[in-house]
Amino acid sequence: MPIIRHTNSPDAVWTRRPDHEVHDYEKIDLVSRTEAKGCVAALIKLPPKKAGFPYHYHTINEECFFILSGKGLLRTPEGEQEVFAGDSIFFPTGEQGAHQLTNLSETEPLLYLDFDTFHYPEVCFYPDTQKVGIFGKDFKQIYYAKDQTSY
Repeated sequence: MPIIRHTNSPDAVWTRRPDHEVHDYEKIDLVSRTEAKGCVAALIKLPPKKAGFPYHYHTINEECFFILSGKGLLRTPEGEQEVFAGDSIFFPTGEQGAHQLTNLSETEPLLYLDFDTFHYPEVCFYPDTQKVGIFGKDFKQIYYAKDQTSY
């Protein structure tokens, strides 16, 4: 049976996740981790002047964004560039896929589709803070890379 999400319905539920002063977003899961075995998809809305996540890259899962409306600033290892409605952006695994998307508008949200492969365990690196995130079905742990030990 197909799963249909009516995202334009007044009853659509947006989940907000304000992680940090500069990281904030709302989302509707289109395909959630509890429903899928290999991919997830979400409709994500970034408030004005906010980034959804810190600059990061994945070691297991790939991501693809499709900008629906608004204007954003995309940071990658190649630098920063503006992205607009209609732009599709692919992030491979590893350092070359590092990214952060920030809404440039003072007043309007940035709306995009986020399609990801989905496999656990996932390890993410956060170059700006030198942190490592380890994510599994029932756990989320983040450490400073400097705290590693030989065993």
